[in-house]
Amino acid sequence: MGRDPRRDLLAGLTVAIVALPLALGFGVSSGLGAEAGLATAVVAGALAAVFGGSELQVSGPTGAMTVVLVPIVARYGPGGVLTVGLLAGVLLIALAAARAGRYMRYVPAPVVEGFTLGIACVIGLQQVPNALGVAKPEGDKVLVVTWRAVEEFVRQPNWTAVGLALAVAVLMLAGARKWPGIPFSIVAVVAATVAAQAFHLDAAEPIGDLPAGLPVPSLAFLDPAALGSLLAPAVAVAALAALESLLSASVADGMTVGQRHDPDRELFGQGLANLAAPLFGGVPATGAIARTAVNVRTGAGSRLAALTHAAVLAVIVFAAAPLVSRIPLAALAGVLLATAVRMVEVGSLRAMARATRSDAVVLVLTAVATLALDLVYAVIIGLAVAGALALRAVARQTRMEQVSFAAHLPGEDRAEEHALLAEHIVAYRIDGPLFFAGAHRFLLELSEVADVRVMILRMSRVMTIDATGALVLKDAVEKLNRRGIVVLTSGLRPGQRRVLDSVGALELLRREGREYATTPEAIAGARAHLQRTGVLPVPVPADASATATTEESAR
Repeated sequence: MGRDPRRDLLAGLTVAIVALPLALGFGVSSGLGAEAGLATAVVAGALAAVFGGSELQVSGPTGAMTVVLVPIVARYGPGGVLTVGLLAGVLLIALAAARAGRYMRYVPAPVVEGFTLGIACVIGLQQVPNALGVAKPEGDKVLVVTWRAVEEFVRQPNWTAVGLALAVAVLMLAGARKWPGIPFSIVAVVAATVAAQAFHLDAAEPIGDLPAGLPVPSLAFLDPAALGSLLAPAVAVAALAALESLLSASVADGMTVGQRHDPDRELFGQGLANLAAPLFGGVPATGAIARTAVNVRTGAGSRLAALTHAAVLAVIVFAAAPLVSRIPLAALAGVLLATAVRMVEVGSLRAMARATRSDAVVLVLTAVATLALDLVYAVIIGLAVAGALALRAVARQTRMEQVSFAAHLPGEDRAEEHALLAEHIVAYRIDGPLFFAGAHRFLLELSEVADVRVMILRMSRVMTIDATGALVLKDAVEKLNRRGIVVLTSGLRPGQRRVLDSVGALELLRREGREYATTPEAIAGARAHLQRTGVLPVPVPADASATATTEESAR
């Protein structure tokens, strides 16, 4: 933190200016109030900055977490949300101890893009009641709440709130495009607040009174009897916090040179942050992609920037609470509407949709599930569908093709014998994985082999084989044996032998020496079998032929 403190302090101040309206807005959207958003940004932001695994990560309340918290507030109340945050912190620390951070790399890009698109839609819809200037209707489904808010607005229109929300959103989007270095979120909020006060816009409802400082840490919200019922929501919150924090840290790595976060330490830092934030009335926190990006772009080089962001917000909490309390809710709704719009990377979505049909399906399905269900289910569904499509693609790479074995025959063999061998021996090379997703197709192809005496399976290019693939291979060998076709194998590796041996297939292939190390050895074994069965003539040794000629001459 001592390398370039001036640059880090300036970056932290800039991030705090950007984060203030977002913290207020996400606190209001969560249902716990603006003060909960500020408390989270200060407490969780400071602890995650110190103990997290990224030098540049900025943590606090986020829109994704708000989406999860709304139904929890509706069902369990504010105390339930604080308890869920505490439990989620414990779970995140447990994930860090289990070194689970490395598994983030297995989340496919279409799932992340669909997840982000769905979150942006949900955040935008959540702002509709405040943007329309109506009381938030009852319900925990964002589509239902939005529809009820529109119905209420039609009965009693509030054009003042609509005008403020749209003005803030347009100013943020247009200003950021022309002058990206200016924090237009705070400029727009200040302008909207001044206008509401100057013109006495009674229809623009303000945030309301905020406490001048952070509350004394307390566990009064904790209800031990409710811990069992809150465990499932806590798992969802912890999963989302881990996913979004590690994704945000990865984004920060990609925007810099030489920065690499420690995923397990990041989980530990987020766990501590979520343990502490509820004690001060804060909501669960995660790494914030937008604020982290601002931090990197403004030149942050160490944790000092994120700490400065938390300290500046703490000063605002203690010194400027009366001013902050006058900000219209419609203005905060405009900030979050603009944030939702900026979350959608049209170019990235277009590229992902054009990549493959499977990627487009996963992206759309994850986004729709995020909007219709909840974020954790959306990620699970996206991962499941992406995994199924990936398995299907890998299974299609498994090929079995007939190959010529003439190159492996000794050079002194006659052409007639080559032709005779080809009439009775067929060789197939198996390429790719032989596992459950494609094994049955392999059995079908193998069972349709024409009537020959010996089949050689070249296994050296089989990348992997599981129990299903081994059982299917065993079934195919047994069916071919019943048809009188002897199956020989070549090129089996130790790992393949272990799987085949576990299901009894290796014993079947070892009968009469039917398992060989190389293809030439397998061809020699096939020839010996054909000679034993009388299909091929037994060659007469050269010395035996000479002896027979001498005896004939003597007679």
